Amino acid sequence: MAFQQGLSGLNAASKNLDVIGNNIANSGTYGAKSSRAEFADMYASALNGAGQNQIGIGTQLQSVAQQFTQGNISTTENPMDLAINGGGFFQVSDGVNPTRYTRNGQFKVSKDGFVVNNDGLKLMGYPANGAGVIQPGTAQPLQLPTGGIPPAVTTKVKVEFNLDSRLKTTAPDGGTGTGMDLKDSTTYNNATSMTVYDAKGQEVAVTFYFQKAATADDGSDTWNVYATANGTPFESTAPDENGNPTAPYTVITFPPTGGSPIDIGGNPPASITMDVPAGTSTRGNPTLDIPGIQLDLTGATENGSSFSVTSLTQDGYAPGQLTGIQVANNGTVLARYSNGQSKPAGQVELASFRNPQGLQPLGGNVWVRTVASGDAVVGVPGDGNMGALQSGALEESNVDLTAELVNMVTAQRAYQANAQTIKTQDQVLQTIVNLR
Repeated sequence: MAFQQGLSGLNAASKNLDVIGNNIANSGTYGAKSSRAEFADMYASALNGAGQNQIGIGTQLQSVAQQFTQGNISTTENPMDLAINGGGFFQVSDGVNPTRYTRNGQFKVSKDGFVVNNDGLKLMGYPANGAGVIQPGTAQPLQLPTGGIPPAVTTKVKVEFNLDSRLKTTAPDGGTGTGMDLKDSTTYNNATSMTVYDAKGQEVAVTFYFQKAATADDGSDTWNVYATANGTPFESTAPDENGNPTAPYTVITFPPTGGSPIDIGGNPPASITMDVPAGTSTRGNPTLDIPGIQLDLTGATENGSSFSVTSLTQDGYAPGQLTGIQVANNGTVLARYSNGQSKPAGQVELASFRNPQGLQPLGGNVWVRTVASGDAVVGVPGDGNMGALQSGALEESNVDLTAELVNMVTAQRAYQANAQTIKTQDQVLQTIVNLR
């Protein structure tokens, strides 16, 4: 009699318990994937390969297959935590050994600005140039900018507003004259202010004053537009000895039916050039002149409703320092600055495999490719079969604790049953030995 079957069963049950124990141990490991022990029966080879009454000689561990199913995603307060919702792996590298792949998105920023995991492996992706344009190509270690963002001078200004057609003229001499008093609100109808930026990123307060002139015989209304920078009239408005503008910066004419303008500055509605003069800011520091700003007033309207400003936009900004980062669903890493601006600093690249179970685990929540897994197929999150990224979240282990505990009981019973077969074989053999 042979003890082979029972012994192989004991080994199989023991290895199954090892796999179950490893799954349970990693139930709290982010990005970990559960494993499953897969067994196969064994038969002794006959001399001629025939035999209808063969009895197996036990079992063997054929494979420990990892299960790459999606784990639950839990949110965190850390924007550097990344979770893949769908297929794909993060690519991490030390720059020496082959690229490794992981589902664990616990990343941090090193002292050199690289995005790294707990083992110091650098996250791979596409860099961005100085203008924030992503440069696709060969993946490189992602490195965040350490410096601030330089200022940008204002080049475009767009103002959308409605002027009240019911108001009376406030222009001198009943609309036949020009000029206004900055300190006397009765010399204009409405005003609005906005901030623009000079070449140093210094704030310049620009105020527009709207003064209704006389209504023409055909019913069209003309409005004078005056402008000041830090309280100083633009040079083209010819300030008087008291610093008040004597002529409008531009003139807007509306049709008799109101609505959009038919004339701005004596021409069909279009952007006009605005040259902001140098001056002194409210903080007392001198500001630079800002020439050649494209001022868009084509969104103005004149209707029988109160004055309202619906949009004030400009494209300049002050210098800023890096305050944090944010990762979009498509893997774009946005650097956020103290001046409210944001600029792409790179984009995460993911990798997928035709046979992920062929990957070789190395520990530390990383795998490497093998011949069985095939070559990596790379792409950005959300494209093809790549999952989307979720910032401020982590993928939990896909281990089902309830199922593992049930499997543990089953494996324990299998171990006991195989031990019983050995005990029975021993008793039978003992009976034969005791024959006289």
